[in-house]
Amino acid sequence: MNSVLVEGLLLAFAIVVILMRPYMRLLHWLGFGKHIRAEEPEAHTGKEGTPTMGGLLLIGVVIVLALALNIYDASTYAPLAALGGVGILGAVDDYLNARRGEGITVRQKLLWQTVVAIAAAIYLQRHYDFTGFRVPFVGDFTVGPWIWVIVAAFAIISASNGVNITDGLDGLAAGTLVFSFIAYLIIALLNVPNQTNLAILCTIMIGALLGFLWFNVHPAQVFMGDSGSLSFGAALAVTALITGQVLILPIIGIIFVVEAGSVVVQVAAVKTIGRRVFRWTPIHGQFELGGWDEEKITLRFWIVASLAAMIGVVLFLSSLNMLA
Repeated sequence: MNSVLVEGLLLAFAIVVILMRPYMRLLHWLGFGKHIRAEEPEAHTGKEGTPTMGGLLLIGVVIVLALALNIYDASTYAPLAALGGVGILGAVDDYLNARRGEGITVRQKLLWQTVVAIAAAIYLQRHYDFTGFRVPFVGDFTVGPWIWVIVAAFAIISASNGVNITDGLDGLAAGTLVFSFIAYLIIALLNVPNQTNLAILCTIMIGALLGFLWFNVHPAQVFMGDSGSLSFGAALAVTALITGQVLILPIIGIIFVVEAGSVVVQVAAVKTIGRRVFRWTPIHGQFELGGWDEEKITLRFWIVASLAAMIGVVLFLSSLNMLA
């Protein structure tokens, strides 16, 4: 089992690194370049035309490797389905953005995400008979099946959009995702009963993201696009749900929460009091306008993400102690 964990990570990393250069050339040939909005910070203007939709390759590698390593079971069906289902939405959005500079409307995007999220939540609830959540230091808290489905669907939609909003600086979303999946890799391995195939799937996604980071760190040669950020965010939430540790997801994914939260606060402030709270949102833009270099912001956010992942694992261990 240990060898498959390492094998999955290394294979995913190697395959993405090998395939990414020809894939970037294909994206460039197809004209799938990033469009920079006029209101974005001036430092972003040099990113105009950088190939996007890099996440589509990662999705393909993860699904094919999961099949090759024969890890398909009840614990991996839903994360892979979320990865593929939301990935289709993201790919369409990336395509439309590249072709006409404007993607799917927010309403259309939320509708598709909601359909996928509810389908995944219902499947998980029926298969695992989930009726409650595990609260750190407290124990199991029962809410009933339909409340569970609603909360689970909300978690999937929120995580998907949170990662998407975070994907605004070179390496920021992908690097933060790596730390989050490492946390759930550990949780899946130590869970009672342990979830080996889910842990292997986590290593495959970590390897694919690390391979992507090889080309996405500053200055980025390719962007993940909505096809990657939306889908990997949804897969992260589904993974958290399957482990029974979704309540610690806001801690493990604290960067996604803060990034999305800053946008919500900004929009609410503009609509209610007619003024901005931040100079720019998501919040990483506030630091950019404050004079921080892009690399500094990304690395410091990674540090916070790594600490948050460790705290999340400690909280998970506390819930195990409650059951002992």
